[in-house]
Amino acid sequence: MLAVAPALAACSSGAALPARADAPVIVPGAPGQPGGPPSDRPAARTGPVAADVRFAEAMIPHHRQALEMAGLAAARTDDPLVTAVAGRVMDGQRPEIAVMESWLRGLGRTPPSGHDHVMSGYGMAGEEELNRLRTARERAFDRLFLTLMIRHHEGAVSMAAEELRRGRDRTMRSMAQDVVTGQQIEIARMKGIQRKPG
Repeated sequence: MLAVAPALAACSSGAALPARADAPVIVPGAPGQPGGPPSDRPAARTGPVAADVRFAEAMIPHHRQALEMAGLAAARTDDPLVTAVAGRVMDGQRPEIAVMESWLRGLGRTPPSGHDHVMSGYGMAGEEELNRLRTARERAFDRLFLTLMIRHHEGAVSMAAEELRRGRDRTMRSMAQDVVTGQQIEIARMKGIQRKPG
């Protein structure tokens, strides 16, 4: 479960992690290359840093909003392709939330609850957009659902890319890589559904 599919964020607590007591060491470089301290070599430092915490604390509410949108599909669409998209969101992002919550608790942090509709950026839907989705039916629902979910997935990919640039924890980096890979596939699928005739 640590390497799961789904996405970093400025919407979460910026509190710093407890101070680390790393001993000063020199990490050997590649053949012909000088060595350097671990901080200069991202692969050598695998413990959590602030970017990892921000990623988890932001991706949890981000995923929760995706679950809310996906949960609307069953009663509002008769398109099996849209239903399948919603099902994959539910099946993929619930376990990811569980992993991130457990990881945060392991650091002594309380996972965020709910999701913030006023969070800007990263593809989050606003309350007005969610209300439109809740009242839409059939083709109108399908069009709006796919538009919002594509944007949401693109935001998750951006969040994950930031984690891969700045994060150091193996679990969070593995999750971020899965988000990039899995959600790019889903984006392509959803765009394909949008293009289908009828």
